[in-house]
Amino acid sequence: MIEEITIDSWESLNLALFADTENKRTHRFRSNFAYRGVSNKDYSLKPGIARLTPPYPGMEENLLKQFKKYAARDVVERDTDWHWLTVAQHHGLPTRLLDWSYSPLIATHFATANLVSRTTPDAAIWKVNFAQVHELLQAKETKVLREYGSKIFSIDALCVGIPSIEALNGHSSSSNEVAVFFEPPSIDDRVINQFAYFSALSDPFLAFDDWLKHPTVSAKVDAKKIIIPSALKWEFRDKLDQCNINERVLMPGLDGLCAWLKRHYTPLSKP
Repeated sequence: MIEEITIDSWESLNLALFADTENKRTHRFRSNFAYRGVSNKDYSLKPGIARLTPPYPGMEENLLKQFKKYAARDVVERDTDWHWLTVAQHHGLPTRLLDWSYSPLIATHFATANLVSRTTPDAAIWKVNFAQVHELLQAKETKVLREYGSKIFSIDALCVGIPSIEALNGHSSSSNEVAVFFEPPSIDDRVINQFAYFSALSDPFLAFDDWLKHPTVSAKVDAKKIIIPSALKWEFRDKLDQCNINERVLMPGLDGLCAWLKRHYTPLSKP
C-alpha cells in the first residue's frame, strides 16, 4: 500500500524524506530509497512511451531502431539496449525509462521548479525502496547484485543480469510484472549532478504507481507519496535555491543558467 504523507513545514518535509534511512548493519545513513519529484501530486508515474497513446506492438522497438539509425554511432560507449535507451531518454526520446534521484532534495527541486504564480497545484515526491523492488526479481538477477556488492544495478551489472529489453520483457505477465533500478553511465554533467538513475518495468506502458499498487508489490515494497501543499512550494523553492539546488547547478550550461535566472527573477503578486 502506498502511504500518503502531507507535510506542513520545511522541517516535516525533511523528516519525511530522510525517515527510515539508517542502515542498521553499518550504522550509516545511506538509504535504499529512490526519489522522484512531480509538480502536480495527481500526475501518474507514466514513462514517456506510455504517453504516446494509443500504444501499439513494436512501438518501442521502432523508436529505438530509428534512433540508432540516425544518431551518431559514437554517442554510446557500448552497443547495448541499456546504453542506447539511456542516451535516448536523456535527449528526450519517449522510452520506458523513468528518471529518479538518490537525492531527496533534488527530487524536491523538480517538484517545485515549474512555478509561475502563487496558485499552483500541490506537488509530490515519490519515495520508493529500490532494494525491496529488486528482492522481487528472480534468483539469477539477485545473484548478480550480490556479486557486484550492490542493492542497485550499475549499467554493467544490468547488462549481465538482464542483457536486453527482450530479456526484461520476458519477465512480463498479466499477473507479475517486474521493475529494475539502474545507474546510467556518466554521459554528461547533468546525469552526474542530478545524482540520477532510472527505473524500467517489464511492461513499457505500465505506470510505475500502478505497478506499486499491485498486491504482490505493495505488500513487500516500501513506497511513500509525500505531498507538498501549494502554499508551501515557494518557501521550499527559495530554500532550495539558498542550498544551491537549482537549474544552474543541475543542468550545467547556458540552458540551465537561463532557466534559473528566468525563474529566480520572475516577479510574484502579493499573497
